[in-house]
Amino acid sequence: MDLLGEAMSAGPIDTPLTRALGIEVPLICGAMYPCTDPELVAAVSEAGGIGIVQPMALTYVHGLDYREGLRRIRQLTDKPIGVNLIMEKSAKVYEDRLRRWLEISLEEGVRFFVTSLGKPDLVVEKAHAVGGLVYHDVTERKWAERALQGGVDGLICVNRDAGGHPGRITAEEQIETMGDLGVPLVCAGGVGDERTFVRMLGLGFAGVQMGTRFIATRECKVHDDYKQAIVRARSADIVWTDKISGVPVAVINTPYVQKMGVSAGPIARRLLGHSRTKHWMRMFYTVQSLWRLKRIISRGSVYADYWQAGRSVEGVVAIESAADVVDRFAAAARGVEA
Repeated sequence: MDLLGEAMSAGPIDTPLTRALGIEVPLICGAMYPCTDPELVAAVSEAGGIGIVQPMALTYVHGLDYREGLRRIRQLTDKPIGVNLIMEKSAKVYEDRLRRWLEISLEEGVRFFVTSLGKPDLVVEKAHAVGGLVYHDVTERKWAERALQGGVDGLICVNRDAGGHPGRITAEEQIETMGDLGVPLVCAGGVGDERTFVRMLGLGFAGVQMGTRFIATRECKVHDDYKQAIVRARSADIVWTDKISGVPVAVINTPYVQKMGVSAGPIARRLLGHSRTKHWMRMFYTVQSLWRLKRIISRGSVYADYWQAGRSVEGVVAIESAADVVDRFAAAARGVEA
């Protein structure tokens, strides 16, 4: 047996995350719109990490009935999976969908949830009633304390190097300011290679959540232009724009982004700053960006060079299978040369 094979047969990497979730590798494939598809979720879980379902991507982008999508994943793996639920309640229709997604997830055996924004209380109540766990996305201590008041079991610490909606402080600062909270902390942001993965575990994180690294995999169904853009990009190429959702989002600084600009206009800023109109403005931006991102999956840069990604692009040098990524990171954590 070669060294990588020995590493894979060595049993679970022991951290609070692997023990809590019953997984082998403390590695989460974060939920991404529009990138999360059933094959990617299943591949990461089957390899020993855990894939997280993004309900809007599953239904709106990949065209699956939500229950059907979960069952398709179950046909590909019987390992643990998770579901991401965004707790923003700016529209009644979304709140109804959220409750339905939660209900179906529990009925289909999902026992791990990652909540974002808003109060996680509803998900905590329903998940805990059947022995499930809830981790909440946070960027700093004050949000972490509020999430813990809601009963969450762990925290996804989104740092300033993350894709999607980044935080404002570094992973190191998050460990310093939240390490005493008594729950598992998961690093989210800036991890695209196995050396950084091992370093984050060494800092005291119970695991790592990656998104950008898993976009550049064969299972992810985005256009190859997107994957190649991630492989080519370096950390310095990532900029923040508030023209997607009204709050900063990390994207690759392509000529298209430079042309469109990265700052909301004066009217939009005024609407975003008002308590009565900010939700409507964010909804406008979100609908606009969802439509744009959905088209990017099939049309690539023929449509626009508009790629969300985090600073972890620095460590992404090739498109490979999700299993190879998980295996390589696991071998590094076990101290084996892959």
